[in-house]
Amino acid sequence: MKKFFQEIKADLQFRTAGPGQKLSEAPKERAPKDKAKAEPSKCRQGPTNEAQMAAAAALARLEQKPKPRAPSSQDAIRNQVKKELMAEAAASEKGASVEQKSALPDVEEGPSIFSVSGVYFTCPLTGATVRKDQRDARIKQAILDHAVNDPVAASIMEIHTFNRDREKVKLGVETIAKYLDNIHLHPTEEKYQRIKLQNKVFQERIHCLEGAHKYFEAVGFEKVTQAVPGQEDITEDFYVLKEEALGKLDELKERKEQLLAGEPVRAQLDRQRCIFKPSSQASHFELPNDFFNLTAEELKREQRLRTDAVEKASMLRTKAMREKEEQRELRKYNYTLLRVRFPDGYILQGTFFAREPVSALYQFVRQALQNNWLPFELLGPGGHKLMDESMALNECGLVPSALLTFAWDAEVMADIKASGGERIENVLKPDLLSAVQTLS
Repeated sequence: MKKFFQEIKADLQFRTAGPGQKLSEAPKERAPKDKAKAEPSKCRQGPTNEAQMAAAAALARLEQKPKPRAPSSQDAIRNQVKKELMAEAAASEKGASVEQKSALPDVEEGPSIFSVSGVYFTCPLTGATVRKDQRDARIKQAILDHAVNDPVAASIMEIHTFNRDREKVKLGVETIAKYLDNIHLHPTEEKYQRIKLQNKVFQERIHCLEGAHKYFEAVGFEKVTQAVPGQEDITEDFYVLKEEALGKLDELKERKEQLLAGEPVRAQLDRQRCIFKPSSQASHFELPNDFFNLTAEELKREQRLRTDAVEKASMLRTKAMREKEEQRELRKYNYTLLRVRFPDGYILQGTFFAREPVSALYQFVRQALQNNWLPFELLGPGGHKLMDESMALNECGLVPSALLTFAWDAEVMADIKASGGERIENVLKPDLLSAVQTLS
């Protein structure tokens, strides 16, 4: 035991040699040749108790250090899989960020990829049909172009369309109407014909509205800078009604009513109506991202949630929990692609807002019927009748896509048959059938 601790002490001295100590001094002490040459009168003394305790503590620390485990084949596989998953995640995130930052391409995806190439809108001012991402810019440009022919109407469109806060728009419009009413009621009083732009009410309610200044100029006001009475070195800006406008107060009143009755200019959803030949692929849908009210990150989260569907179904959930999840599901989609299959097998397809009422679907189908005066029914995917036409499409489970079945009213068909009437063979209008497509 004594010899063992001496070797440990010597080894520690070798490992912890200071700057002025040679590392070769420690091994010399335990070399056999050195022992033979040592003088008999100089016997080495054993280590002290303190040295032995220090050596024992050092040995214990060395034994407690975990030894590195050699990697197994399973570790190598796991590390390789982890690297591949991290690479795929980085690539997908990079692709998602690029997709969000860049605008949608001008080249549209063909029907061979998606059931519909995207969501389109029609500008009510020009009649042009554009992609969803181009809708707002096209509306704004159409309003600005309309100012060349009718500056008053264009400025009213700007006020109601370009300002998103409807409460601020309402308050600002009512304040402008009050200014015009005062002029109409007091046509001879000059103070009502001048509007101070630095006025607190004007600044808070009107100045912040886009299009408001254009409206004042269009109805006959001009902006002038005048000195403050008694303070010639200080000037203020005013809107002053022109002489020619003052002589047309009835027209000014009409402009006020036009402003109060104004509405935002909204692009209309294009149904993208299509007629398809009978096909076994009628219930198969491939939708572009335009139909979803989710970001790329939210789509990934939804995919992860699907893996927990079985576990959620087995859990005992409260009514509040179920209702909350149903509401979240309803908000997931902005649009829905619906198909209606007719008795002769032909398929009618159209795009709808997810929150549109069922009555909009009935109207869409009726417009395509050759005998549009006859009553009919629409059956959902589960065979249930869509009875309540005031319900939203998403509330009926018809999102983000659905295949419905068309059926004539049974009682009416029975009456037609009993009276000897001819059976209705062609359901859709002939002009629609002339443009029939093949559903891929």
